[in-house]
Amino acid sequence: MSTRSLNSIQSVLAVVGGVEGFFLFFNWMDPTLKLLVFLILVLANICPIKSDFRHCEKVVKNWAFSSLQERVKEDNEHTLRDLLFFLHVPRTGGRTFLKRLYSNAQECPRSYDKLRFDPRKQECRLLATHDDYSMMSKLPREKTSVVTILRNPVDRIFSTYEFSIEVAARFLVHPNLTSATKMVGRLRPGATGVSTLDIWPWKYLVPWMREDLFARRDARKLMGSIDIKRNDPYNMEEMVIPLQEYINDPRAHELIHNGETFQVAGLTNNSYFVESHEVRRCVQKHKILGEHVLEVAKKRLDDMLYVGLTEDHRESATMFANVVGAQVISQALTENSSMEGAGNSKSVTEQGSSHSESEPDNDDHQDSNADHNADETGSTEDLKEKKETDRSRVSEVVTEQIRSLNHLDLELYKYAQEIFAKQHKHVVEKLTDDLESMFNNPDGITMWKFLWLAMCIVFLALVFLFVNARRRMSKVKI
Repeated sequence: MSTRSLNSIQSVLAVVGGVEGFFLFFNWMDPTLKLLVFLILVLANICPIKSDFRHCEKVVKNWAFSSLQERVKEDNEHTLRDLLFFLHVPRTGGRTFLKRLYSNAQECPRSYDKLRFDPRKQECRLLATHDDYSMMSKLPREKTSVVTILRNPVDRIFSTYEFSIEVAARFLVHPNLTSATKMVGRLRPGATGVSTLDIWPWKYLVPWMREDLFARRDARKLMGSIDIKRNDPYNMEEMVIPLQEYINDPRAHELIHNGETFQVAGLTNNSYFVESHEVRRCVQKHKILGEHVLEVAKKRLDDMLYVGLTEDHRESATMFANVVGAQVISQALTENSSMEGAGNSKSVTEQGSSHSESEPDNDDHQDSNADHNADETGSTEDLKEKKETDRSRVSEVVTEQIRSLNHLDLELYKYAQEIFAKQHKHVVEKLTDDLESMFNNPDGITMWKFLWLAMCIVFLALVFLFVNARRRMSKVKI
């Protein structure tokens, strides 16, 4: 109830002498007067709600209008610019392919925790970060291309729940929460790399799960031995917060639900946009306003160089090689041809090695070693099947609730699938046109054309072999 309506009721009660006096007074009234009093009280409560909606509608629409005007005019939207910004949505994968294309020297100094480079300098070519689209306000927009990968929202929620618990569970080697917290405090000041606890959104989710795990472990100790037999591993409240409780927590609403849409739109609680908090609050309170945010997010995807899908990781890898990889190689060849001798090449190599110690090896920096070992041995398929089996045991009520809480992400994911299909069509058509142009040219196939074609074929073959050799790579994100 609003403050205004509460004050109105308090005023009436003061006049008639409290609650009992109000009811005596109310019974004494004739029917017409009763109806009038009732309507006054109802309107006193409704008006502030309508006023807040009007305010929110104005805020969201103004933000959406200004965001839709930001689009950079492009001569060719499929051309790679000087800086590649990988907008990395948590638990979607993708960094593996980028690391195969860019050396350490080309990657902007660690940016998953904060911006550590001057965007005006062209010393780095790849910015991979969990920052949302608002990061573009810090970058030279006309010289930056954006790529991202989206995932089925329901699977992403499962994966986020699992990963946040997995990382938090590593602290259970400590006797209590105080000991674990002190250990983190001692390690972080001298750390050279970037910890998961420094990265959005894990810097919020992991401590939450860590506290929850220790609290439940302490409760089990007090209760003595407990025989836990459950078919649903996502509902083991004696051990860990149940999935249903997790998704309904305010922190999940703030950080996880519709996270793909908010991140692509630039509206996470990690945003550089000043108005992001108010826009997000309004959209979370008035669902109908989410359509404006969704429209902006779709437009952002339209303007991106490449949009991949976690579920279609093989096809995404091939598409990425065609859309982005070939252009990265072309840029590298152009730059190498202008370098002055081998000395420059050596300095670049040495520069790349200097950043390696802080270079994370995976998409979320602290994925378990077991997952990576499984990837190498080929046993990941068993892990993936087990996860899928476990998830199938979750009640349909919980699954449907996840869908409802992530309605914007579901719509954005459908749109991303449409873009993905268009990208595939464009790549096939371009490859066909290039081949026809090459062989129909009256000058014939020149040596340069032959070498370029051979290089592209070799590159695609290497990508294909890499994807098949690590065809279960997506398990890290299951």
